[in-house]
Amino acid sequence: MNEHRRQILQMLSEGKINADEAERLITAMEDRAAAGPSDPGLEPDGKARPKYLRVQVDSEDNGSSEGPTKVNVRVPMQLLRAGVRLASLIPKQAHDHLDEALNRHGVPLTLSQIKPENLEELVDHLDDLTVDVDGRDGNMTKVKVFCE
Repeated sequence: MNEHRRQILQMLSEGKINADEAERLITAMEDRAAAGPSDPGLEPDGKARPKYLRVQVDSEDNGSSEGPTKVNVRVPMQLLRAGVRLASLIPKQAHDHLDEALNRHGVPLTLSQIKPENLEELVDHLDDLTVDVDGRDGNMTKVKVFCE
């Protein structure tokens, strides 16, 4: 018998709770145990929850005097989650204006459709994304996006 169950039964025997309350507590305890690990840093499947979204960009030098371009950005996932939640506070008129401007520049994105659960779904599927971009000057640029 685990310690929590023993404590619940002890409270029942001391008259601090009645049988119905003890049953509800035991059921809640079992449901929580069945839901998975209680560590907030772990997903239900036991994998570590990602803390950062990382974007790395590496381009070839190709003789330029500035040298190769290297970008290494690490964004906390909590910042992204907060940003998505804050986006829901933006008035519809501003969403429409921003969506229109993005579409004009070739970005078919509807900001009002981005929800916190969409971000979590994206993160779950974003193990490792690498895109090779061939620049106008013949340089090859590699863009890598992943969670860690």
